[in-house]
Amino acid sequence: MEVSRFFVELSFNGSGYHGWQRQPNALSVQQTLEEAFSRLLREQITLVGAGRTDAGVHADQMFAHYDSSSAPINCEELVFLMNGFLPNDIALKKISKVHAQAHARFDATHRSYKYYITTIKDPFRNNVSYYLKNVPDVALMNQAAKILFEHEDFQCFSRSNTDVKTFLCKIKEAKWTQEGSSIVFHIVANRFLRNMVRAIVGTFLEIGSNKKTLQDLEDIIKSKDRGRAGFSAPAQGLFLSEISYPSKLFKD
Repeated sequence: MEVSRFFVELSFNGSGYHGWQRQPNALSVQQTLEEAFSRLLREQITLVGAGRTDAGVHADQMFAHYDSSSAPINCEELVFLMNGFLPNDIALKKISKVHAQAHARFDATHRSYKYYITTIKDPFRNNVSYYLKNVPDVALMNQAAKILFEHEDFQCFSRSNTDVKTFLCKIKEAKWTQEGSSIVFHIVANRFLRNMVRAIVGTFLEIGSNKKTLQDLEDIIKSKDRGRAGFSAPAQGLFLSEISYPSKLFKD
């Protein structure tokens, strides 16, 4: 039977998962989805995600692809059936048939993240934002964000001992906004390194609290030394917010 490739668009609350990627001794989003797909389609399904998310990180929009040789099934119906199988903290939005060589990770043109900080203690936002008692200087952090556009090598913000071929990333957008009691960091790039956004946020918060200067940021980036950058901001405030692909990948 002919094998077809499909893209899956989904969102998830990562609080109860040890990240996206399947783990030997911990529950992941990938494992939960693969088990549900395999049960419904009655074949072993393996998902390839658009990227990794760490434990506790969330996604407003995530993509993955899988191959299937099952008898054709209406994609909208499959979304409905899958959402009935899945726990409440994972939701499928759409399944689309794509060209055979389409790849959820390598064909993405850019990815967007948001990091949420709240300045008011709120028990209902504990798992989806980082609570800060002291409000940082947002204007100063926006000055720091502009410095990112002047660089492409962000090894200083990458998790140590990461096996990657390059530390080059092209930042397309980086800014802080204040929305009521929330402070939100928006960042868009063609790719991100492991732990990169959380390390940037932690460094910027130290700048916004006058623990580091803008010149320190320049020096940190040029040093390529993770040890000189700021702390890694807690996972619960981070959301993968958007992933974009060329329209030519999709068949429908």
